[in-house]
Amino acid sequence: MNSNFIHTYMSVDCVVFGFDYDNRLNILLVKRRLNDDSEEKQSKLPGSLIFSNEDVDESAQRVLFELTGIKKMVLKQFRCFADPNRASNPDDIKWMSKEYKPDIDRIITVAYLSLCKIDHKINSLKYVTGDWCPIDKIPALPFDHNKIINESLIEIRKWIESDFSIVFELLPKKFTIRQLYQLYSALSEKRIDKKNFHKKISSFNYIVPLEEIESNVAHRAARYYKFDSKIFKKSNNKLLK
Repeated sequence: MNSNFIHTYMSVDCVVFGFDYDNRLNILLVKRRLNDDSEEKQSKLPGSLIFSNEDVDESAQRVLFELTGIKKMVLKQFRCFADPNRASNPDDIKWMSKEYKPDIDRIITVAYLSLCKIDHKINSLKYVTGDWCPIDKIPALPFDHNKIINESLIEIRKWIESDFSIVFELLPKKFTIRQLYQLYSALSEKRIDKKNFHKKISSFNYIVPLEEIESNVAHRAARYYKFDSKIFKKSNNKLLK
């Protein structure tokens, strides 16, 4: 056997986006204990080695189910990360040896992008702690997880350009135009005029106004809307061109 071949393992890492009640874009992170002698924990992306009887997509769904208790989530594979030095930090090497036992020379990970409504109760079956972290407050993470998150933001922006209906996976079933505006702005990083945005939204028959308005808010109460996926599928409109 060629001596350049290495003992390689495959894993999946999942970037789970959520949009909270303060209208912030978030990432779902889990905690790992750095060592047995300390209570100190470090945030990381949820992930796992791929089981021998799994397809990579099945492995990603398993990781998300263990994290959230949700059996089926919107999921997209977006990139493979295979830098030989992605797990060279001593803390990462020590954690891998403790977590997975076998002697691993290198881990190649397939990264997935997923969307989850924050109002859905997170019922983790594996992790003791899973916390939503605002996208602008992501701490230093192990391995190359910060890079994976940055690449996922690039990918989700491409995604909404081709099918912006994914934004409604993050919004509550009833939402305000203000919430839709803030979410779309956070995802796209575009400078969008609020008045033009509201006017554009009003022209779409698949964004349906409801009779209900906000209550107990400090600002002027806004009307709630809902997204009608059946009407949307019959249209060819983009949110903003």
